[in-house]
Parts: sequence; C-alpha cells; structure tokens
Amino acid sequence: MKVLVVGGGGREHALCWKIGQSPLVKSVYCAPGNAGISRHAECVDIGVTDFDSLARFVKEKSVDLTVVGPEQPLCEGITDFFEKEGLLVFGPSKAAAELEGSKIFSKNLMKKYGIPTGEYFVFSDMGQALAKTAEMEPPFVVKADGLAAGKGVIICRSREEGEDAVRSMMEQAAFGQAGTKVVIEEFLTGEEASFFAFTDGKNILPLEPSQDHKPIFDGDRGPNTGGMGAYAPAPLVTDELRLRIIDEVMIPTVRAMKSEGRTYRGILYAGLMIKDKSFKVLEFNCRFGDPEAQPLLMRMESDIVPVLYSISREEMNTDPLQWKDGFCVCVVMASDGYPGNYDKGVELKKAGDFEDTAETVVFHAGTAFSRDRLITSGGRVLGVTSLGATIEESISRAYRAVDSGSEQCLIYRTDIGKKALQEFKK
Repeated sequence: MKVLVVGGGGREHALCWKIGQSPLVKSVYCAPGNAGISRHAECVDIGVTDFDSLARFVKEKSVDLTVVGPEQPLCEGITDFFEKEGLLVFGPSKAAAELEGSKIFSKNLMKKYGIPTGEYFVFSDMGQALAKTAEMEPPFVVKADGLAAGKGVIICRSREEGEDAVRSMMEQAAFGQAGTKVVIEEFLTGEEASFFAFTDGKNILPLEPSQDHKPIFDGDRGPNTGGMGAYAPAPLVTDELRLRIIDEVMIPTVRAMKSEGRTYRGILYAGLMIKDKSFKVLEFNCRFGDPEAQPLLMRMESDIVPVLYSISREEMNTDPLQWKDGFCVCVVMASDGYPGNYDKGVELKKAGDFEDTAETVVFHAGTAFSRDRLITSGGRVLGVTSLGATIEESISRAYRAVDSGSEQCLIYRTDIGKKALQEFKK
C-alpha cells in the first residue's frame, strides 16, 4: 500500500512516522514535507492547496490513500476534489470542514443542537462589534471567524483590549479575510482539554484525551500560538467525563452535521473548557491537533492505517484503539520571536544530532535543508516527544532531550506537563 500525507508540520511528521510503521504500507510520501519528515517519507515539492498537482502525483505513483493533515486544504475542498477524481482520501468534505473554517457556523450549530458552549455574539459590522465591547464585562474573548493558524483568539482583560482586538481584526486585517467577521463570547474559566475521535459520519472511535498549551510563555501567559506542547493522556478528563463528552459532544456533533447535510468523515477535535466536572466546547477542529498528534500517535499501539483507510471507504471498524502504558509529553521548540516576527533560515547546529529512541522522537515542524545545513523555516520548529511510565518520567525525559538540543535561536516553555502533575495531587 502507498500513502501520501499532505502537509509539512509536526503533525504530518508524526503521521508519516506512525503510518510508516504499518505492515500494510510499502511507501510513504509527503507533500511538501520538511527536513525531519524526509527521514520517514519521500518528500514531494507540491503545495497543500495545489490540488491538480497532488491528484496527478497520486495517479502517477498509484497511491492508495491520501491523508490530509492541515485545515487549509480541507476547508478549501481537497476531499471533494479527490473524490471527484475517484481517489481515496482521509479528511472531511469542504462543507463538513466549515465546522473549523467558520467559528460562526460552529457556534450556531452548537446552539441549534444543544451542544454545550459559551454565550456568544456575532458581528460583521465593526461599529456594532465595538459597541458590544463597550458594554461587555471583562474578561471576554474576541475571535476571528475564519482560519487564523490557531492565533485568531484574543482574551481581552479590559474593554480597551476588546476594542483593540476588534480593530486589529476588522479594520487592520491582522488575520486577513478571517477577521472580516468576529465572534465575541464569554470568557470561560477552568482547564482546557483536547478530545479527538475518528468518525465515518455515523459511528465514532474516540482517542485518548490530551492537553495542549497554547500561550507562548510559562503559566499560560502571553499571546496564543499554534501550540507550545501537549501531553496524553490528560488526567483532567476522568473516565466519567470521557463518557459524558462522547455522549454530550462528539456523538451529537456527528449527528448534527449529518442532519445539516454535511456528513462528517475524518478526525473530529473538540477543544473543551472543564470546570467542576462540567464542560463547554471552545471550538472544533477538522483535523489532528498539532502538537497533540505527536504524543497521541506515539502512545497509539493500534495500527492507524486500517482506521484511516476504512473511514475513506465509509466503513469504519469500531473496535477500541489500543494504547501503550504510561504517558507521553511533547515540548515544542519555537523560533525566538514566535508568534510574532522571527527569523527564518537560521542554522540548527544541534538538532541534526538528535538520535530518536524507542522513548523519545523529535518531530520536525519548521525545518528545511539548505545545501547540507539544517535550518529553521517556520515559527514552531521541533516537537521533542517522550514516553514514560509516569508523567514525571515523561516530562524529565523530554526536557533532557530539549536541553541537549537547545539553541540560542529557539525558545520553549519549561512547564509542559505541570498541569497533569497538579491533577494527580488533587
């Protein structure tokens, strides 16, 4: 079997790494890939939204399955395009991917079908949005409606910050077209968790709960990023909560999408705020999280390929997934200056010396080769991911690897996994 993975980040590196372990798979390709992915797949220089070239490559190489990693090609309709060409592809349709592509659509869907979420207000007129910020009791949240690479969410601690957030999105186009409409919603308190499930549009196959760390600095301070680290499983999500999330969020959402004529097939992500054994949905994503995919896929004992393949054929097997014992922690190393301005093309002198082991794998996100030099090519650069029998062992092992590969051009949080430790102390 031949598999093409579309994308070039840490999530796609983890997918290539995991897919390549399947005894069913003979060849793995990745478009466009990155320097680290080239160790586990043949990288092809095709952009993620160049559907014609991707489909042509799949036909030329007789690829059996295409797995789409990032949200942009999904929201632009790569699945619809491939299916019209008679090609098997894993990922939701354009209509279904609007669950992530439009926060307004997502919030309205939750309200209509009684899926728990925070109170919200939708605006396409900046004057009306500014008037709302003037009457909201801070803190509150301003979100760009469209895709913003995980950065279009601003927590406003004052009305002035709310006004600045609205103006940055709607007047200054800080997130391009994504901010022409905004959602202003109540600020939810508690702890965030990530919940993923495979679905064929009828059934769901849940993964382990995980926890991401979006703010750039320790203690969840500073602006949001695409994710600075993650761990799985998340002890915050107890067995009781897990069952309730499946029954009250995941299954109702799949059914709601089918009722709306947007049957959802692929991986469904719910970002949750959990407090006092209750939860509300912050957002949905239509793909694996990054960096949550890294620890989840390292802990997954089951072969992922039959799951991906069966969903693409609309015939998912619902046998529970098998998981390795223990915990897994991923620490993201990012370019200095991220999520703001940062330099690209900076040589990484130590990263190339990382030796992956059974317990620790360094997944590449923003890396490339320049001649024989390994260089940075993005904001998030590496995801150092380690297994351990305990959460303490996982954290210790990951940070030992981080310390050995630390470079002046890279920054990272030093508290990934601390929330899990605190949960065990309760």
